[in-house]
Amino acid sequence: MNLIKKNNPVLSSIFDELFIENRLDIANCEKFSIPAVNISEKNTIFVVEIVIPGISKNDVTIEVEENILKVSSKISDEILTEDTTKYLRKDFDFKNFERKFTLPQIIDTENINATHKDGILAISLPKKIEEKAVKKMVEIS
Repeated sequence: MNLIKKNNPVLSSIFDELFIENRLDIANCEKFSIPAVNISEKNTIFVVEIVIPGISKNDVTIEVEENILKVSSKISDEILTEDTTKYLRKDFDFKNFERKFTLPQIIDTENINATHKDGILAISLPKKIEEKAVKKMVEIS
């Protein structure tokens, strides 16, 4: 998605409706909406934060298989059709999504955990603890 810089406020207001700035404004935008992601690294851990407003933690699935982290949500069509709200503009709809991330070899996949707070899913990916080489003295006989 490219944002257009508006240098001249008078001319840009004339053309605002002619040129769609956001490709998600077209019909059926929910078919390709993808939640935003932040990935940070600290000394012993990576943190993946995914913005998922309006999605319960019970509707999110997190899987790790062959160093691929897969985060997805799928809500049944029956629940989606119950919502009779008519939207005039809809910038986000992440009811059904899937994001995949390739994990580096240094991730301890057995100790991954996640929290969900205020519409943000935070996945903690701890790094493996490096085993330090033991120095061993060998006596010469």
